[in-house]
Amino acid sequence: MSDNQPSEPTVERPGPSDMSSKLVRDEARKAAVWLGMALAIVVMVLLAQPILLIIGGLVFAIILDGGTRLLGRVLPIGRGWRLAIVTLAGFGFIGWTFYFAGTTFAEQAGALRVVVTEQANKLLAHVDSAGLLPEGGLSNIGSQLLGGMGRLTSALSTAVGIVSSVILVLVIGIFIAIEPRLYDRGFAWMLPIGRRTSFYEISDHVGFVLRRLMFGRIIGMVVEGVGTWLMLLWGGVPMAALLGLLTGLLAFIPNIGAIVSGLLMVAVGFSAGTDAGLWAIMTYFVVQTVDGYLIVPYVAKRTVDLAPALVLAAQLLFGALFGFMGLLLADPIVAAVKTTLEDISKRKGGPRQASPPSGK
Repeated sequence: MSDNQPSEPTVERPGPSDMSSKLVRDEARKAAVWLGMALAIVVMVLLAQPILLIIGGLVFAIILDGGTRLLGRVLPIGRGWRLAIVTLAGFGFIGWTFYFAGTTFAEQAGALRVVVTEQANKLLAHVDSAGLLPEGGLSNIGSQLLGGMGRLTSALSTAVGIVSSVILVLVIGIFIAIEPRLYDRGFAWMLPIGRRTSFYEISDHVGFVLRRLMFGRIIGMVVEGVGTWLMLLWGGVPMAALLGLLTGLLAFIPNIGAIVSGLLMVAVGFSAGTDAGLWAIMTYFVVQTVDGYLIVPYVAKRTVDLAPALVLAAQLLFGALFGFMGLLLADPIVAAVKTTLEDISKRKGGPRQASPPSGK
């Protein structure tokens, strides 16, 4: 090329340090989004248990907030006093229950373990005698059960960790319930100003749905627990009080809780005879029918309709990924996510229906 040939003018393009360029800012924003998503996934994997403890605290705060608002309809005093009454009443009831019936429940719990073990052995023996198990299947199942018991013993050895986790959930829930708007404003501060109003409205709607969902869940727990206790007591089934308590507590976990409580109920019933076993089966179906056809549809109509298959799939997935806490919190997490997505889709697709009043 000749030196006398005129050269083309050099076009200067923005470099990595030139953040005043719109092109660089757009590319940096895209890279930040992808990097943020990758970091969020890593954080969720590494900090799954602390995140679930925080979510558990939020659910407990919603329960306290719902009780505080409900008490405000009949007792016109300050929110702080109403929250203190609800909190003390809840802890007082739990303490009274364990103090009044602790010894009886402890004795029945030991007897329940023996009964369930004997009934499981009888069932496995019948299945083995019918030739439904492969050769050596009974011993293999026994070894697997022993291995499971070993893992259970190992898990129970971390009782200190479980107690500390429960305390953290309670403390987080109480602090959030004292002033929930403070945490709403703190989270909204990280959002663009133009989106904060939408965030507040969606947050209020999600809180409303979860308060109704938890209220319905507590009503279902009381109905299942008390109904199971009274019917088993009437039918002469042993350990009626303990089975009623376990049924009420397990009712907090939809689907899976009902299956576990039903198996325990039937095992104890047949340990006392065929009549008691049949009565336990009838009790289970009556209680679950009342809960499934009266309480659950009413709660779903007033809150968010969750398909049973969706809830069960979420429980299996969360339980496999995060353990017992994931199983316990799967239902409120799915309800919160579904409500949020529905609100966002309504905002993008057309006029949004008026949200229900938050109430005090």
